Amino acid sequence: MTYQETLDWMFGQLPMYQQKGVAAMNAKLDNIVSFCNVLGNPEKKFRSIHVAGTNGKGSSSHMLASILQEAGYKVGLYTSPHLKDFRERIKINGKVVSEDFVVNFIEQHKPFLEYQKLSFFEMTVGMAFSYFAEEDVDIAIVEVGLGGRLDSTNIITPVVSLITNIGMDHTQFLGDTLEKIALEKAGIIKPKVPVVISETQPETKMIFNLIAHQLKSVIVFADDQPAKGYTTDLLGEYQKKNINGVVAAISQLKGFDVPEESISKGLANVIKNTGLLGRWQILQQNPLVVCDTAHNKEGLQLVLNQVQKQTYYQLHIVLGFVSDKDVKSVLQLFPKEAHYYFVRPSIPRGLDVGTLEEIAKEQGLMGEKYMSVQQGFQKALDNADDEDMIYVGGSTFVVAEVV
Repeated sequence: MTYQETLDWMFGQLPMYQQKGVAAMNAKLDNIVSFCNVLGNPEKKFRSIHVAGTNGKGSSSHMLASILQEAGYKVGLYTSPHLKDFRERIKINGKVVSEDFVVNFIEQHKPFLEYQKLSFFEMTVGMAFSYFAEEDVDIAIVEVGLGGRLDSTNIITPVVSLITNIGMDHTQFLGDTLEKIALEKAGIIKPKVPVVISETQPETKMIFNLIAHQLKSVIVFADDQPAKGYTTDLLGEYQKKNINGVVAAISQLKGFDVPEESISKGLANVIKNTGLLGRWQILQQNPLVVCDTAHNKEGLQLVLNQVQKQTYYQLHIVLGFVSDKDVKSVLQLFPKEAHYYFVRPSIPRGLDVGTLEEIAKEQGLMGEKYMSVQQGFQKALDNADDEDMIYVGGSTFVVAEVV
């Protein structure tokens, strides 16, 4: 198969949460354990940092990778979802996995994948772990896909665990309270492995303390001693919270020499070192165009606070969601004085644009609907004057179509 045919097979044949939602969830680790046994247990052949959380886990993972690269290490980075190309999920020192590796890996293991009916995510995790082992990385930063306890990545025993924060997202899988969600995320805490919590939250602090104590794991709440004096090329103001967690995680990392200069340079050069996209990404000036992948209540609240701090004459918002979000409560955060361009991301579970427009109008948000993200984005560009601002967001998949 060609690279494109391989991707088509991966995306089409097997269930994938990003495309299908709840129907694709297989809440057991049996499949990934079996697959990694077949692969020779690559997850045991490299050291790792495991990163979970509702918001900030992608940014934090890229920060950690950038810092360790600056310190001279060969660093694997596994994240999800991708924005433009599947290979963004699997990188070493910022360079994406080759098309040949993806094609050969799937070709070699296709009979097993078909027979066992592995999910898209399970096969991708196996691919990443095999690649990192084969390339003999010094350390891999592994981002949890969803939750923690039953996530396919949770077969690793890391040297440090990092949990960024807990918010009300994916409640249909993880529970309908912060406490229940915290229990799922805390599933990545391993016996005697230090765990860092980026943000202290009263509802979840006791749970993390209790589980860490049971497992005899050192626990650090990073905002007890905030990291001072660091700047990052990731422009969102919300990155300050992520920096606290990342610096605390590095301080818990044993057996690695990470000088202060590597932390400073790593945080300052995240985009250059890792290729991260879509975090308060400025696409152009005059008019100012910003996109951000924030897609739940807590994340969007932070981003919209930053939008309100910008200087502009008129605000244009290109907005789309996936259908499993509590869109009504999220839309209550959005400013009523903006002009809206309602769009549908081009994936099967993209929220119908008519439904979105209807819910938005009930919240007093006025605008027009467009059949594609590009159509809505182009109309916003046509309508905006140089002194205006355009914000594109609501879903990772909306941002993916404009970056």
